[in-house]
Amino acid sequence: MDVTLHLAQDPEADALLGRSPLAALTGMLLDQQIPMEWAFKGPATIAQRMGADDLHAHDIAAHDPEAFAALLSEKPAVHRYPGSMAGRIQQLCQYLVEHYDGDAEALWKDVDSGTELLKRLQDLPGFGKQKAQIFLALLGKQLGVQPTGWREAAGAYGEAKSFRSVADITGPESLAKVRAHKQEMKAAAKAAKAAGK
Repeated sequence: MDVTLHLAQDPEADALLGRSPLAALTGMLLDQQIPMEWAFKGPATIAQRMGADDLHAHDIAAHDPEAFAALLSEKPAVHRYPGSMAGRIQQLCQYLVEHYDGDAEALWKDVDSGTELLKRLQDLPGFGKQKAQIFLALLGKQLGVQPTGWREAAGAYGEAKSFRSVADITGPESLAKVRAHKQEMKAAAKAAKAAGK
């Protein structure tokens, strides 16, 4: 895996995401309740603070939980909720160590179908169906991981030429389109809620 992603909008952080399966998974895990760029810059910040050039599941899983939470809490914090996200990242890494010998790429390396890959992603701590589908779409659209039926398994996020999620961001222009789509969705949800009252 070595591609150029544009999710953090920061060359160094994006380079790490493009070459490190665990960094990409961690960024996806962090991508909630904060701006996307902040979330996907997180893995590079964590690696730097651990004195490494990449994230390693064994190291993170074995790290003292309090020390790891403190590492994410340093200014600028990696997330709005650094303590709880530190716990989630450690759970993710512990799961990867237990089931895949710490190799995040093993999640998709030998997978036969999009359905199986979606199931594997949904089994990860912190990955619900939507997050799993978005990451599956990112794998298929930008990282060349395209098992049979991957678009169908990713649902609407797998659609070609759509601008729904991080899977569709390849630069500033597509980022603006994804943001616009999210605003439309929020406005529609708000209108539907108001109409239902």
